[in-house]
Amino acid sequence: MKYVDEYRDGATTRRLADAVRRVLTQPRTIMEICGGQTHSIVKFGIDTLLPPELTLVHGPGCPVCVTPVELVDKAIALARRPEVVFCSFGDMLRVPGTETDLLGVKARGGDVRIVYSPLDAVKLAHKHPDREVVFFAIGFETTAPANALAVLQAQRDGLRNFSILASHVLVPPAIEAILSSEACRVQGFLAAGHVCTIMGFTQYEPIAARYGVPIVVTGFEPVDILHGILLCVRQLESGRATVENAYARSVRREGNPQALRVIETVFEPDTQKWRGLGVIPNSGLRLRDAYRTFDAEARFDLAGIVAEESPECIAGLVLQGIKKPHECPAFASRCTPERPLGAPMVSSEGACAAYYRYRRSETEAAS
Repeated sequence: MKYVDEYRDGATTRRLADAVRRVLTQPRTIMEICGGQTHSIVKFGIDTLLPPELTLVHGPGCPVCVTPVELVDKAIALARRPEVVFCSFGDMLRVPGTETDLLGVKARGGDVRIVYSPLDAVKLAHKHPDREVVFFAIGFETTAPANALAVLQAQRDGLRNFSILASHVLVPPAIEAILSSEACRVQGFLAAGHVCTIMGFTQYEPIAARYGVPIVVTGFEPVDILHGILLCVRQLESGRATVENAYARSVRREGNPQALRVIETVFEPDTQKWRGLGVIPNSGLRLRDAYRTFDAEARFDLAGIVAEESPECIAGLVLQGIKKPHECPAFASRCTPERPLGAPMVSSEGACAAYYRYRRSETEAAS
């Protein structure tokens, strides 16, 4: 398939891995931010091609994974209401709350629906004017433009029965939170190409300068990822710390101006709670005052719902790159995709799900 096969070419992949081996002179640790990159690394065995002195750790780059259990409980409370049609992407239905998940609510009669776009939820609000339609608006900067457009469309249509439960998170503040931790051992980052396609990468430049860490924007296929790793290692070995764009076929430094405008029109920065990382200032997006009528949390008065993460789940350590999924005592035993303790075992981009799917036999043999 053109524009895919060439980025999975075995000979090119091996040449890039060999180049990394030649450049590397001492132990290094690099974190990939995106869960899609994590799945590619584990699926294609990219880490096994690299020298043992180079460690890849997996970051918090999965919006499903970093959605706190408290917000999942709020979604469940909404979905249980008889007047609500609760709409979500599929992965969120199996993320465990304190007592159950959205799929369990659906099994008990709740009107929970999988949609493929927030505009599908707007259409449902038109179709069911006697019901309250709520869309679970999660995601990094990548999904923010579509969710903002849904709010704008609902406003233009005069819909009074549409709202969103927003859980938008921003990548640069999360990188800073990781780098500020005393436990941090990350020396360089692979930034997510799809996020930077929307946002550009100017926000990463002061982070690279302030913390002295190289940040390389890259894609999701083996050649993309290994090219990004090679550029990151070259910077580390030469003592440089800048932002490089290794995904120029999609990313521009200034991002997508139209998408940025619609995000800024509807949303504004807000303090956000992350699963595993805690509360990070200005790391989320909330609806601006002009659109607050579409805020499901305010409309249904959900502020009183609070919850804590499962003490048995080490998702926080996994999302910070401190531990690998198979180092969790519950991995593949008390925590499986069918009965997950935390979101990283559920999401199609979760690190725990990747290890379960592609590395379970290896980790079981090692234990």
